[in-house]
Amino acid sequence: MGRWRGALTVGVAVAAALVLGAILLAATGANPLEAAGAIVTGAFGPDGIQDTLAYAVPVAGMATALAIPLRAGLVNLGGEGQLVLGAISAVAVGLHVPGPLGLVAALVAGMLAGGLYAAAAALCETRLGVPLLVTTLLLSYPAMSLAAYLVRFPMRDQGSSLPQSAQLPPDVRLPALAGNGLTVGLFLIVAAVAVYAVVDARTPAGFEARVTGWGPRFAQYAGIDRPRTTLRLLACSGGLAGLVGAIVVLGFPYRFIDGALITPQYTWIGLLAALLAAASPLGTLVAALFFAALTSGGFAMERETQVPRELTAVLQAVLIIFLAATTGLLRRRRSAA
Repeated sequence: MGRWRGALTVGVAVAAALVLGAILLAATGANPLEAAGAIVTGAFGPDGIQDTLAYAVPVAGMATALAIPLRAGLVNLGGEGQLVLGAISAVAVGLHVPGPLGLVAALVAGMLAGGLYAAAAALCETRLGVPLLVTTLLLSYPAMSLAAYLVRFPMRDQGSSLPQSAQLPPDVRLPALAGNGLTVGLFLIVAAVAVYAVVDARTPAGFEARVTGWGPRFAQYAGIDRPRTTLRLLACSGGLAGLVGAIVVLGFPYRFIDGALITPQYTWIGLLAALLAAASPLGTLVAALFFAALTSGGFAMERETQVPRELTAVLQAVLIIFLAATTGLLRRRRSAA
């Protein structure tokens, strides 16, 4: 019954957001049906499906990474820092460790860098009493600044004037599945989602996370160690974020470029997906694909209808607002009943 209620909540929110989006499109003088068709064709047509999948891989990875602590009511706002730190660590290792071992070492280095950095934020809350929202968010800035410094000075590509690292050697690159940047990293993200789903549904750790999300005080009375749970979930979240960063830089253009991981907003769109799906493993994946398609299709809509693609970002924000409003309305009705 709870699953059907959650699906109803999301369905109502999506429908309301789409109606408002159609009104906004009509207000700009565009045909809503034509614009919607351009989004669908641009996202899933023969020329767009590969771009959508390439964009969906980091979005789905970050959505899953942020959903892991969100399941316990913990919000990790430091995804960008963990993503960037994992990416720069992967490049640093990949440039110095040759062969297939270098590829594996780069992926592991990205996971460790992101996981340890997120664990530091968790310790600030559990040991020092600094709220997790503050520590995760503020620790992102030193990580991004460190990465920017590294690619501007010690790791800079001497043959380029851009703030970027040297290219990784050919044997330290993820095999490509398509010419648009899609790599076998797709399978790593799918595997991560599958592991999250199994742990969430079939293990004591997943049950503890869900109970903590239902009510921290109830979880404490039930004997769940909240500091340990916080540390474990943040480490897993940061580790997956670091892995996503490593996957991105181990694909085309096979280097770390300052700002390239921040501009596409993988983290914030991933957070929207996790919020929309209430951190459900499968729901988070579906929501991430939805937002990736919406973003990818927005470029096609702009080309064909002259409607700014920024409207898709407005639609994403409106969707979350409607979801929050719908959730509160349904809860109020259940309380009245």
